[in-house]
Amino acid sequence: MIDVQRLRVLRSVAEHGSFNRAATALHLTPSAVSQHIAALERSLGAPVVDRSTRGVTLTQAGRIMVGAAESVAAELAHAAREIDRLGTARGRLTIATFTSGGQHLLPGALTHVTAAHPGTLVHVREAEPEDSLPLLRQGTVDVALAYHFDGPLPRLRGPGPAVEWIPLMEDPLHVVLPEPHPLAARPVLNLAELADEPWVLGCLKTEAYLRRYAEHAGFSPDVRGSTTDHFFARSLVAAGVGLSLIPTVALTPPLPGVRAVPLEAPTPSRHIGVAVLHRPGRPEVSTLIEALRQYAEAGARASDGVATTPRPADEAGKAPTA
Repeated sequence: MIDVQRLRVLRSVAEHGSFNRAATALHLTPSAVSQHIAALERSLGAPVVDRSTRGVTLTQAGRIMVGAAESVAAELAHAAREIDRLGTARGRLTIATFTSGGQHLLPGALTHVTAAHPGTLVHVREAEPEDSLPLLRQGTVDVALAYHFDGPLPRLRGPGPAVEWIPLMEDPLHVVLPEPHPLAARPVLNLAELADEPWVLGCLKTEAYLRRYAEHAGFSPDVRGSTTDHFFARSLVAAGVGLSLIPTVALTPPLPGVRAVPLEAPTPSRHIGVAVLHRPGRPEVSTLIEALRQYAEAGARASDGVATTPRPADEAGKAPTA
């Protein structure tokens, strides 16, 4: 029989890439971690890691077992929540969300959930997709409000529990310029027109995205500042530090002194959606997803190149209709 604790140790070794770092994370000694892995290998009759001076890497058997470990962890966490629910007669809903989605889409949707399911204990934690999706697989959260640019979401596919991705909206990126800028009154811009401009970024991921699009446009952007907050980036634009590339949902609340202008096609966009695990439906999860759909549709409307704010619920607990 495979010991669940040994699977937990293997997951940590896979995550951290060494016995020493896994030991620190698990509050164990490196020797204890090594013993757990050796015992797991004996029970399987196959090595699960390759050891070298540069650290450890998973073998094929190890990758299979990490997938199994994630499935087991997720199911145990789900079972614990369901048992807790039986004991308290109260639902529990834990959501991980990226910052701008949490600010502009989630609050109204949660108002609908708490009105439709009074007594549900709602927990929200801020996390970028590369962190929230592993939390979902581990069973730490029930729903991940996430996004991706080009290509698939990180860890959407692979070993472990199956993750379902439910698209909510396309979130086009706009160029944000100071109002006095000679191009600020344009209805649309081509990125190549901005080759000589300095840039500030409101999200670290945006830099790689900007550089990729700029390369296609034939230039390398001059990045003067990086932040993790889109509002801060717009404030720097207003101060004349540079231009910025900001997603539609992060263009509210309006900021005096700047203007957002869409880019010509192919327009760079974020793809916003909800990730959930495949398991029997829970009414509060279904309610949240449906409310997010409606708020996303409302939030996707734009006027004069600047995103509108999703309108508040027509009444308490009622999501807007798109």
